[in-house]
Formats: sequence, C-alpha cells, structure tokens
Amino acid sequence: MSAAAATPPRDPHIPVLLAPLLRTVAPVGGVWVDGTFGAGGYARGLIEAGADKVIGIDRDPLALEMAAAWLPEYDGRIELHQANFAEMDQIASDVDGVVLDLGVSSMQLDQAERGFSFMKDGPLDMRMGQDGPSAADIVNNADAFDIADILYTYGEERASRRIAKAIVAARKVAPITRTLQLAGIIETCLPRPKPNQSHPATRSFQALRIAVNDEYGALMLGLMAAERALRPGGLLAVVSFHSVEDRMVKRFMQARGGQAGRANRYAPELEAETPAFEIVTRKAVGPDDDELAVNPRARSAKLRVARRTEAPAGEIDAGQIALPQLKEDR
Repeated sequence: MSAAAATPPRDPHIPVLLAPLLRTVAPVGGVWVDGTFGAGGYARGLIEAGADKVIGIDRDPLALEMAAAWLPEYDGRIELHQANFAEMDQIASDVDGVVLDLGVSSMQLDQAERGFSFMKDGPLDMRMGQDGPSAADIVNNADAFDIADILYTYGEERASRRIAKAIVAARKVAPITRTLQLAGIIETCLPRPKPNQSHPATRSFQALRIAVNDEYGALMLGLMAAERALRPGGLLAVVSFHSVEDRMVKRFMQARGGQAGRANRYAPELEAETPAFEIVTRKAVGPDDDELAVNPRARSAKLRVARRTEAPAGEIDAGQIALPQLKEDR
C-alpha cells in the first residue's frame, strides 16, 4: 500500500446530499451499486440505512487502496471493483439501487500531486484513472480552437477564446506543466473576482478535467448501464454539481421516463416506448442550510431520483441527452 493510501486525509470527503438521498429512496434494502465510490461515504451511508450489500466502483485505484484500511469493518458487505461506472452492468445485475456522485471528490482535490486543484501547485495531470493523456497534454498540444471548444462546451467559459489564445502564447515561451502556472495564465484573461465569486480558473479547470476523463461520455453510458443493471422497482439516484451535468441527467430521466416530447412540433408523432423509469423527484433536490453550514461543497449540488419500471432496457438516442448548446455568442 502506498504512503498516501496508508494515511487517509484529514477531514475526508463528506458525502453531499446523503441525508435527502436516503430519505428519498427509503426504505433502503437489498443490493446497491455505488458507481463513484471515492472515500466510501455513500456506501457506508447506504449500509447504515439498511442495505444488505453495496458494490462499489471507482476508476481511481487510490480510492480502492484507501478503503482497504476500513473495509474489514463491514464484513464483506462492501465489494469493490476498479472500473468505470459505465461498465456497471458487466459487474452487477438486478440491483435494488444505483447512486452516482458525479465530478471530482475533495479527496482528489486535496492531493496536489493529482493536478485537479488550481489552489495547490502540482503537476497538471487530472487523470482519475491515472492513464491516458493528461491535462498538460491537452494545453500543450491542442490548437487554440480545440482548447476554446473544450473550455466553452465543458466549462461554459465565455472567455474561452481569450484563454485559449493566452495558453497558446504562453506555451511558446515554456511548456505548461503545473497547475498554478495554468491558473495564473487564466487569471490574466479575466477580471479579479468579487467577494464570494468563484476563482477565475474554476470553469477552465472543470472543463479540462471533464475532457481528460471523458466524463460526459461516461455519464451517458453510465446512465444507460444503470438502466440495464437495475431490477424493476430499483432506484437510480444521481448527484451532480454543475448545470450541464444536471441537464444531461434530467434529459435522460425525461427521455427514459416518457417525458421527452418531440424535438419540434412539426415532426411526426412516434409511437411512445413503454417508459423505463418513473421520475421520483419532479424537481432537483438541493442542500439545506444545515448541510451548507458544515459542507460548503454542497452549494451547487443537485439530486435527481428515478425508479425503474418493468419495461425492458432499451437504447436511447444520444441526441436526446447530448450537451445543450449555450445561448451566448462566442
């Protein structure tokens, strides 16, 4: 076991919206999949609420290493797999519930050497699975158009072109290899933030992380895998942290819940499939004041829950839940 894994971080990841999630899916029982295991907060919460077993999945090998220290306390009721949650239906079937906590965990942010944080200096990495191209590969090799497209599409960054040009100019002088180096370049392109506003690099770092890990592709595949893995009556609970992610989850639940509607009013009305899900949360559930007081990370979190019907799992047109086009003119 590595030194980092042997010593869990102080104040580890606090599971966001755990209490409202458990209330919404109560009574908890049977077998659940925690597709974004992280520090294990949701898995432990589900076991303590009554789940017989939780199958934990995480693409980050460090998450599994760190869990080894406390896993024996659960007497085999938590089973771990290193994989992408898009593969969950190859690992489990006929489960009673699936929970997904999207995005990066505070456990990953706290480790400067992982390269996720613009507040701590570290190598510009951002790879959750610790393989494949890194964020440094993108910013040093992609052309300005592609960098701008990543920042705009995945981070909703309106200054994407300005930032991309600054990145290309800076890398001609020296390769961009450190997180604070990139954050400094981005800061020169944007106004100084007002009190309580996010750091100027927030959207760009989010966008690069999503691109490096193909998070939106994995989310689309993961939602469809959850549909295949759930038994009739099983529950899908998804916690997202930004608007594009939440819209994708919402559109998936609407499309598979028979509420997608026609793309335009002139298109022919097609025979509707039997809905694969019943939407449980008509509106996204957010944090209350008590949770925000102890966990500011919950500020932008939204929970959506749907219940699996008896309809067979089907295929979904990716266009029904694809990334929405932003209204602002680039």
